[in-house]
Amino acid sequence: MRNIKLTIEYDGKKFGGWQKQPTKLNIQGEIEQAIKEITGEDVTLNASGRTDSGVHSLGQVANFKTNSNIEIEKIAIAINSKLKKSIVIKKAEEVDQNFHARYNCKGKKYRYIINNSQQGTAIYRDLEYHIPQKLDIEKMKQAIKHFEGEHDFKGFKASGTSNKSSIRTIYKAEVKQEGERIIIELTGNGFMYNMVRIISGTLVEVGLGKIKPEEIPNIIQSKDRNKAGKTLPAHGLYLVEVYY
Repeated sequence: MRNIKLTIEYDGKKFGGWQKQPTKLNIQGEIEQAIKEITGEDVTLNASGRTDSGVHSLGQVANFKTNSNIEIEKIAIAINSKLKKSIVIKKAEEVDQNFHARYNCKGKKYRYIINNSQQGTAIYRDLEYHIPQKLDIEKMKQAIKHFEGEHDFKGFKASGTSNKSSIRTIYKAEVKQEGERIIIELTGNGFMYNMVRIISGTLVEVGLGKIKPEEIPNIIQSKDRNKAGKTLPAHGLYLVEVYY
């Protein structure tokens, strides 16, 4: 029995998220079916975590066990030949039997992309969120630094989220500008449901002048979802990398 680790890129716009579900197109189910077609086996993919409907990935990680003796160099090519063009296995590696994509995960990096041009874009409209109002990027840069460190992010999770603890550590938080795009990047030991999209929405409120950068610590400490910004749409969000 071999343990295979996959690094996966996908355009999430037509999928109902990562997780396998009977009535919606999903990434896990598509890859498991592709693996079955090349190995003849029913496998279960263990992912580093679920991504929501519409969210993209540049580096999702998943693993599965197989009895197949296909050469490791050919596994990614073989799976890709059976997949939709919106999912690509970037790399396949044989790993230790004890490796588990979720349980061994030490951290993740997420990216949220905002198109801050007046007219937006036709080509990338499903890959970034358009905000025509000019955002104050310097204030956003000041504000995001308050999210670094260990905090109780209870005010930055979707209602109904069942996490036992809402304490998370953000190792690095950055706002960058690339032309007309504003890029928010968060690297941490874990993220709750909608947490990155709510933090990004709060930073947008800062950029619009509705929240002052120095108010962020009080918003975090309040643990009050109503004091944070709105949840930005899924299509601007990317899982960039998973750390082990």
